[in-house]
Amino acid sequence: MTAVLAPVAGTAIGLVAVPDPVFSQAMVGPGSAIDPRREPGQAVAPISGTIVKLRAHAYIVLGDDGRGVLVHLGIDTVQLKGEGFRLLAAEGDRVRAGQPVVFWDPAAVEAGGRSPICPVVALDAAAGEVDGEVRGGVGAGDELFHWS
Repeated sequence: MTAVLAPVAGTAIGLVAVPDPVFSQAMVGPGSAIDPRREPGQAVAPISGTIVKLRAHAYIVLGDDGRGVLVHLGIDTVQLKGEGFRLLAAEGDRVRAGQPVVFWDPAAVEAGGRSPICPVVALDAAAGEVDGEVRGGVGAGDELFHWS
């Protein structure tokens, strides 16, 4: 079983509440989501492994067991072209769960008319493989769900 950590502090709300059908309908995989606190901060690695994709607004960490977890910082934030985000790691880096990856400001994302909600997705997982999803307040690095 893999424990997947919350990449940001806020309120864990579940994927179904994400205002994007790609995530809310679990098209890229099951998982959870966080409505982040509206303050600048670090988004951390949800699992230990290697950063296989890193963009300002999203990243994938691939664990040694071959499981990849996607963190998407806000919805439609790709349109910001990196503005308001600062990379704290690089693609190909080995990271430990809870290690900072990106610095961002959810309030600025929201002020720009986009949702700051952060989907956290177990890529290529079957629907029943994710359980124990936390709801309510979480800190960055707290357990968010299990991937069995």
